[in-house]
Amino acid sequence: MLMTTNEPVGARALAEGEAAALYRLMTWLSPAFPVGGFSYSSGLEWAVEAGDITDAASLADWLDAMLAEGSGFCDATFLVHAYRAAEAGETTALNEIAELAAAFVPSRERQLETASQGRAFIDIARAAWNADGLDAVIAACSTPPVYPVAVGVVAAQHAVPLAPTLHAFLHALVSNWISAASRLIPLGQSDSQRVLARLEAAVAATANRALNAALDDLGSATFRADLASLRHEAQYTRLFRS
Repeated sequence: MLMTTNEPVGARALAEGEAAALYRLMTWLSPAFPVGGFSYSSGLEWAVEAGDITDAASLADWLDAMLAEGSGFCDATFLVHAYRAAEAGETTALNEIAELAAAFVPSRERQLETASQGRAFIDIARAAWNADGLDAVIAACSTPPVYPVAVGVVAAQHAVPLAPTLHAFLHALVSNWISAASRLIPLGQSDSQRVLARLEAAVAATANRALNAALDDLGSATFRADLASLRHEAQYTRLFRS
């Protein structure tokens, strides 16, 4: 059948591409995607035991700082730069980003957390949604990609747009923190959602900042959170691995 002049050219293909990207993004960053995020608290377990976090308000303050001035912003920046390097085929730059991201974590447990999740993310995404060139990009990294680098590389290879990938990554990160805290404080479902709602603007601001950040802008000012991660290693009773 001949196409009429009134039919929008490429509209169907664009819709299908957007649907595929959204479907994969929602799957990869869903709590059900088996990267083991439920096993880690990023030091929150020690912060609760020490009395730094006692309720929804103190949890929201703690996570706001982690997101904007700590590991949230750093991971977001690594994701952005890994995505752009993978998209451009700049394997040397990607290898340097992977090395820096692996060295940037403040404690052994956080290293275990981000490295394990990065490895699981790549293995599972590749098994279910392999992409041409993904194996070669991963092989170019002398250091196994940590979690944010892995997400950036896989998303780039599947042509999932960067901005929604970054926003979904930060949403998943915050959601996992809140899920851990809800079991530790403990926190009810309504309060958990109130904390997530309160952090909505912070997630957007951190994403926008990371999209425009250079690697030289990386840095953390959440010293108490870093200490919590270090002290969790020697915590007597633990539910989480970090």
